[in-house]
Amino acid sequence: MSVSMRLSRGGSKKRPYYKIVVSNSRAPRDGKYLEQVGTYNPLLAKDDENRVRLVEDRVRYWIGVGAQPTDRVARMLDKAGIKERVATVNPSKGEPGKKAKERAEEKAEKAAAAIEAAKEAEEAAAAAAAAPAEEAAAEEAPAAEAAGEEAAEG
Repeated sequence: MSVSMRLSRGGSKKRPYYKIVVSNSRAPRDGKYLEQVGTYNPLLAKDDENRVRLVEDRVRYWIGVGAQPTDRVARMLDKAGIKERVATVNPSKGEPGKKAKERAEEKAEKAAAAIEAAKEAEEAAAAAAAAPAEEAAAEEAPAAEAAGEEAAEG
């Protein structure tokens, strides 16, 4: 029989109170347990001494005979100095999911396309502004040449 050390919820709606129990790992959360080894009251302040209460010798006994604490109970045991908990590292925790990445790529592509379209429109506007000036300069040049010829003849 695999034994686990876990929380068993009590208390009323929106007023949780937990017992730290040793039970068969297949038993329901709030079902039958082998022994109660402590309590946890999340409504108390974090620095309150009554927030987590453990019967230390019984906890050490159950760990000695192979009881596996859940992650939350292991954190409590580590804080109490009973059993050291190895910190877990999850490097992909902060990464967005697959669909979120796809949405971000689509958004980036649309933004790049919008920037390209804006550049093309700006270049077209600059070319259109430069074209009338070139046409005016081209019209003035033959007129100036003609005026110069008339002055030379005259």
